[in-house]
This record gives sequence, C-alpha cells and structure tokens, in this order.
Amino acid sequence: MAEPFALMAEFDTPGRLLAAARALHAQGYRHVDAFTPFPVAGLPEALGQRDAKVPLAMLAGGIGGALAGFAMAAGLSLDYPLRIGGRPLVAVPAFVMVAFELMVLGAVLAGIVTLFVANRLPRLHHPVFGADRFDLSADDRFFLAILADADFDRDRAGKALAGLRPRSIIEVAR
Repeated sequence: MAEPFALMAEFDTPGRLLAAARALHAQGYRHVDAFTPFPVAGLPEALGQRDAKVPLAMLAGGIGGALAGFAMAAGLSLDYPLRIGGRPLVAVPAFVMVAFELMVLGAVLAGIVTLFVANRLPRLHHPVFGADRFDLSADDRFFLAILADADFDRDRAGKALAGLRPRSIIEVAR
C-alpha cells in the first residue's frame, strides 16, 4: 500500500475508546482523531483538543458588530441631523438596540464561519469513509485513528494501537 492516511483501531465501548485515547495522548501522539456514533463525554480532553478559536472569533465578531452598529447609527444621525427638543445628535440610549442586534449578528456569523473553516467544511469526501468496517461507526462501534503526519511511523503506530487491544486495526489509504 502506498502512503497511508491513518491507522485506525476499532473499539466496542465508549469507555475503552476513552481509555485508549488517554493512553495514546500519554504516549505523545498528538494527531489522533476519534469517530463515534454519539458524543462521548471527556473525549476531546482525552485527545488533548482545546477549541478556543470559535469563542474568540465570536467575541471579536460581537465587538465588531456592536461597534459597527453604533457607528452606523451615529453616522446616520450626524449625516441627517434632526434637532428636535434639544436632544443630542448622538444619543447613546437610542443606539443601544441597533448596536445590540448587530453585536448578536456579528457574533453568530463569525462563529459559523470559524466553525466551518476550523472543521474544513464542507468536506464531500474523507479518506476514512472508504475504510473497512467504518460504516459501523454510525451504529455501535468506536474508532480511534492515528493520523499520518510528517513524523508518522507505521510500525510504531501499529504497535501502539495493538497494545490497546482493539477489535481490529485498519489501515486507511489516502
């Protein structure tokens, strides 16, 4: 077989998958991915995944949206002044609702775009879709894959997965 995309181990229960993920992380594997039929509590932490991109993008989008909303309302008020009853042209309480609505819009749009970019979506094909027995990941099997990177050693990864006593080890082609 040519260059592999990953080596993947199949497990019966989420507990065994979680223990295997912790063991691989402790052995120093950082490019590990899991495929499960439902969310497994504690799995992202066991894999060493920390997702700070989406919350930070939403914060930036919210701040940008609020500033844009306030600037838009203030700019319109200054461009088309209505001097009525001695009110100031830039009245902050009047612009809060516009700034709030654009803050929410900016945060949501930034979060969605960042989520799509971080997950490389839309992805119409993934190499693991063609792996043997991977169709069981939608029913009752749990898969843990060591992804091939520049430092990937097939024999070392195979021994590491075999030490976890999975049901099977599958090599995934690119």
